[in-house]
Amino acid sequence: MTASIAPAELSQLRRAGGAVDLIDVRTPAEFREVHVDFARNVPLDRLDPKEIAAGRNGRASEPLYVICQSGSRGKQACGKLSAAGLNVVNVEGGTLAWVAAGLPVIRGKKAISLERQVRITIGALVLASSMLAAFVHPYWIGLAAFMGGGLIFSGITDFCGLALILARMPWNQVSAKAVETTDDHSPSCCAG
Repeated sequence: MTASIAPAELSQLRRAGGAVDLIDVRTPAEFREVHVDFARNVPLDRLDPKEIAAGRNGRASEPLYVICQSGSRGKQACGKLSAAGLNVVNVEGGTLAWVAAGLPVIRGKKAISLERQVRITIGALVLASSMLAAFVHPYWIGLAAFMGGGLIFSGITDFCGLALILARMPWNQVSAKAVETTDDHSPSCCAG
């Protein structure tokens, strides 16, 4: 079981001068929209536990904090990083909880969250499948059934293959310069 920490506790640890290494495993576009002021972006689809471990320069025993949008991708990342021998701690509730607690964040250009993109894509495919089954051929209903099965699988396993595919789409990528540009803004503490 992965250890976890509440956003307020992590913020307090950081303010007290504790060593806090925080990685955000959301897509670059999500990270650019809003992120914890001291987080660095390492997208889940590009997470290399060996590279992370090597970059910690012998600090593998010190906690590595992981944050995502709401906690699910953070848990997946923690599993991968734990298997590589790192001491990982998932931030409870992710960035949404951090923002809701009114803690410092850096805001940039708006983006559609990966979870919303998954819902939009599945909804569009189910609608298209239903229309095609009604007007073209009944076998098209198989696409809707496949999407439903995928949702059940995702709910049971907490793994979503469609999210991994969408995370690699061009609109979810941003240049390193675009992310650095958002870091030039002063932190914002407003949750709205």
